[in-house]
Amino acid sequence: MSATADAERVAERARRVVEEHDPKVVPVPEFLAACYDAGLAWVHFPEGLGGMGVSRGLQAVADAVLQGAGGPMPLGLNPMGYGMAAPTVREHAQSEELKRFWLRPLASTEDIWCQLFSEPGAGSDLAGLATSAVPDGDEWVINGQKVWTSLAHRARWGLLLARTDPGVAKHKGLTYFVLDMHAPGVETRPLRQLTGQAEFNEVYITDARIPDAHRLGAIGNGWGVAMTTLMNERSALGGSGSRRGAGTISEAVGLWAARPDLQTPVLRERLTQLWLRSEAQRLTAQRSRATASVGGPGPEGSIGKLVGAELNQHIYTWCMDLLGAEGILYHSYALERDDDGDCRGPIQQRFLRSKANTIEGGTSEVMRNILAERILGLPGDLRADAGMPWKEIPRG
Repeated sequence: MSATADAERVAERARRVVEEHDPKVVPVPEFLAACYDAGLAWVHFPEGLGGMGVSRGLQAVADAVLQGAGGPMPLGLNPMGYGMAAPTVREHAQSEELKRFWLRPLASTEDIWCQLFSEPGAGSDLAGLATSAVPDGDEWVINGQKVWTSLAHRARWGLLLARTDPGVAKHKGLTYFVLDMHAPGVETRPLRQLTGQAEFNEVYITDARIPDAHRLGAIGNGWGVAMTTLMNERSALGGSGSRRGAGTISEAVGLWAARPDLQTPVLRERLTQLWLRSEAQRLTAQRSRATASVGGPGPEGSIGKLVGAELNQHIYTWCMDLLGAEGILYHSYALERDDDGDCRGPIQQRFLRSKANTIEGGTSEVMRNILAERILGLPGDLRADAGMPWKEIPRG
């Protein structure tokens, strides 16, 4: 079938969903479940798993109809679920039944997901993690600590990377699981941020059990499965709105329009340059989506993540410069939980929150290494522990 015919088929299904499930009236989970059943959650997924088996680029066609009618942006409601868990589960879950079991409530946002990767001693060096998974019959016993886990306090399921063989090189001794966040032995504690909120968490796992059926990929191939997650994470974080002037830059333009008393020619010039950079990023992302195949994103996704993270920081810095002394006024630093899923406060809070953009989802330094080595073909960093068994690597 031609691309034009596929696009019309996607649009027709989206229009039918809107007609039968008006997003202005029906609850969000019901609307998103209908989108999943129609194959519009991820159009490139197979039929029956929330997709239609067409090009990834046609997701924009579905979203234009669904969101144009007032439908929500599901990535914002279940970011780790839509952006990372869904493609990982789709590619690596052991059975079609498990894929359906996890994907539909994920798509409807009834089940929130989180990502249990980073640890106190393994941040940018993710493969150095120490959380252990020991087999016990047809289950695995998990012990360890994870940190910087977004939405862990609201999550039903977590993507877990754990060490199953400490006697081999660190990248080879990992296995990937789906952890029930409500299981005995799983404790979530809030981490207070610079903003005063507790969007992130640390998670303590003590003798928690995972059935082997909830293992994703082969034993010892956790790093390969994690690459599916990380490539999709960076693609999601680096995404730009499909509408011109949308996204973070719209907040800066809105602030400029609302405060003519603070406008200067220098600030106007800076805003113009930021708008041009945002538009360049949007068009680059749009071109990538248009040429995308059914397969998952590759290392090119690091471009959008790197550019988008640094651009967000520049935009919010401009907002603070426009506000001047007003920019130091902040409503409260009291500990807050984003239990309603909304962590966006005043512009001052968004400025503070943007400082994490160049760290979360892979630091900008890591992004530059990936682009240098995997896109440009430059020599890799020297790695002193290359080939060493994990248990012999000195740990701080």
